[in-house]
Amino acid sequence: MFNVGDKVVYPMHGAGIIESIEEKAILDERQSYYIIKMPGEVKVMVPTAKAEEIGVRNIIDKVQAEKVIGILEQESTEMSMNWNKRYRDNMEKMKTGNIYEVADIVRNLSFKQKEKGLSTGEKKMLLNAKQILVSELVLAEQKELNEIETLVESKINASYEEHLTSLGQGTTEENVVKKLIQLN
Repeated sequence: MFNVGDKVVYPMHGAGIIESIEEKAILDERQSYYIIKMPGEVKVMVPTAKAEEIGVRNIIDKVQAEKVIGILEQESTEMSMNWNKRYRDNMEKMKTGNIYEVADIVRNLSFKQKEKGLSTGEKKMLLNAKQILVSELVLAEQKELNEIETLVESKINASYEEHLTSLGQGTTEENVVKKLIQLN
């Protein structure tokens, strides 16, 4: 059971703070609900009896946050070449609410976006996964939103540059120059 003031994660939506626990009658059924304030002044009502079942969990601590940031610094993991299968696989990972899986999705899709671009669905998924990741890191690290967004982007960019170098392709800037020269 969670308490008022607990920082929690609601899968597929991100991290928020339980503002209150209220009893409401919905469809003639009285239940207790967690009222969770999410980023962007959004409030979500979650039945207390089903909260854990649907994946509401406490946010990660600082040690776990460092591990999440470490995932952003790693090489991308294997993904299906078929965008439809890749999308379904990533959606399953998102639904688990596991922050390490979400970080993996953010890194992998960010790499894919830099390499080839993403389908509209995957762009939306990347945006959603980043929002979930950032919202939890803001609360875990007790830092400002823009500070965490900058940190996430810098870790992904550095990792991607390292990825290119390991493939012998040089940095992004060198690749852009090569492409421009080849176009002439």
